[in-house]
Amino acid sequence: MTGYSTESHKDLKVFSGRAHTALAEQVAEELGIELVPTTARDFANGEIFIRFEESVRGADCFVMQSHAQPLNKWLMEQLIMIDALKRGSAKRITAILPFYPYARQDKKHRGREPISARLIADLLTAAGADRIVSVDLHTDQIQGFFDGPVDHMHAQPILVDYITSKYSLDNLVVVSPDAGRVKTAEKWANAMGDAPMAFVHKTRDIDAANKVVSNRVVGDVAGKDCVLMDDMIDTGGTIAGAVGVLKEAGAKSVVIACTHGVFSDPARERLSECGAEEVITTDTLPQSTEGWKNLTVLSIAPLLAKTIREIFENGSVTTLFEGQA
Repeated sequence: MTGYSTESHKDLKVFSGRAHTALAEQVAEELGIELVPTTARDFANGEIFIRFEESVRGADCFVMQSHAQPLNKWLMEQLIMIDALKRGSAKRITAILPFYPYARQDKKHRGREPISARLIADLLTAAGADRIVSVDLHTDQIQGFFDGPVDHMHAQPILVDYITSKYSLDNLVVVSPDAGRVKTAEKWANAMGDAPMAFVHKTRDIDAANKVVSNRVVGDVAGKDCVLMDDMIDTGGTIAGAVGVLKEAGAKSVVIACTHGVFSDPARERLSECGAEEVITTDTLPQSTEGWKNLTVLSIAPLLAKTIREIFENGSVTTLFEGQA
């Protein structure tokens, strides 16, 4: 890819937190630039120190951070980076959060509960972010939590292109892991040549985190190759249970696809042993295939680089996912 000339693109600067520098380096390579040299260290009591090693005055700055474990540390680091840029007189600051933290806490289920996803947006605003870029938000309403532009990018084309290049469309069924994801599954089905759909009915215990029971399949999956899709997989209990239910309903095979592979323990063991032919995810969070029997990781870097390019050049980010419902 042709890099940006130093003269015409001297004000484009990309910064990386320490959570997932490999992704940021890939994005910078796609853009034909170097990441801004940054000094980052932890004090003995856990406080974080950040200093950028070149001027940011008047620059269009993009701050990347993947919110892996320890999530709260990396969130604080990104906020400190944004504050440093604001105090360094950056022209515009865009916070890039490939995986939006606390996205599942987007509403109150009962009294005296926080809306933590809104709090994240408020913290980014207070730190000095002018714009947010994220990929496959858990719910669309999170876009309204931030009082500025939010570019909500989609990994579906990346995942669908891989699946359709490897598996035959003739026998595919797109399966939502629950009724709440049916609309998203419909978009996947349309992208796969109007493939048939099904969903797994499940129940959730509101008093226990990550406790879900998959009950039955709604739709015909007998003899079919199933693509079980979701935006994120955490401990893998829901998805592993859904694979079992699909197999009991006569599914010929099951492929799991998600944008955000959180994969908290014991996800690796569950998903490696659940009977799925393949688990496909992207690198919005740092991934390792070590210890997995069936994990494939696709790069999100080209999408993020194109998004940065469009924002910097005041182009249309919408063109990157035109055609999606």
